[in-house]
Amino acid sequence: MSTDNSTMLTSRVFLRRDMTEPRDIATGNGTAFVFSRRCPGKSSDNEDGAAVFDFGNGIAVLAVADGLGGVASGELASSTALKAFRRTFRGLDTPTSSLRSAIIDGFERANQAVIGLGLGTATTLAVLELNDGYARPYHAGDSMILVSGGRGRIKMETMSHSPVGYAVAAGMLDAEEAMHHEDRHIVSNVVGMENMRIEVGPELKLAPRDTVLLASDGLSDNLHISEIIAMTRKGPLERSAQRLVTEADKRMQGASSDEPSKPDDLTFVVWRTSPKRVRAARSDQVA
Repeated sequence: MSTDNSTMLTSRVFLRRDMTEPRDIATGNGTAFVFSRRCPGKSSDNEDGAAVFDFGNGIAVLAVADGLGGVASGELASSTALKAFRRTFRGLDTPTSSLRSAIIDGFERANQAVIGLGLGTATTLAVLELNDGYARPYHAGDSMILVSGGRGRIKMETMSHSPVGYAVAAGMLDAEEAMHHEDRHIVSNVVGMENMRIEVGPELKLAPRDTVLLASDGLSDNLHISEIIAMTRKGPLERSAQRLVTEADKRMQGASSDEPSKPDDLTFVVWRTSPKRVRAARSDQVA
């Protein structure tokens, strides 16, 4: 953990972790649970990373990076990208008014830093801005950003930057077919490419019971979106986070031949407004 008094920034960056349970962090007028673990049975480093940056006053940034497997030093790419964001945020004077620009700047700095490694490595990067009850997604790659309501409705879901993701978005594949597609692992837009593209989504006003999730494909390749939402939409957030770990682990072990099973590094950040904030919102509505 590091704190920069000039910007009120508190950062927690999780790199090369092999966690056994989710860790809770109070941030952005709510609570986040972070989990990052290397693939079961894997001896090399976890190539995923996660970060939580808190500026106070309900302003925070959540991030997940997934270093590409099959290329050199995926764990170095993800850690380099997240460290570039930390350096960018430390230089902010007024995060309230300039956070969007800083996030875009962070992507560009991360991209140049990863390219500058000279290793041909790359990473996905999913970032969510939380700003006083509003959320905005930014991403490159296939790490997921998902916001669901208390009744299970999907309010935000990023599109995977991959041939399979584009096919799903165009209606050429359904989600079930995509889970089992042989080219699901191919990603077409990542941090570490000269022509990287940052996709910036629209701002979303969060309701008190909304649940936010950022995750590497270790989660989305093993659990259906409907299953993820069912596990996270209600109940204590700590229990939801633990269920994601337990159920993803079962799938990776191939407990059922009928369900997807892709052993992989697993990283996610799940966030929800704190119960105190929910009660305050209810009181305002009554008044």
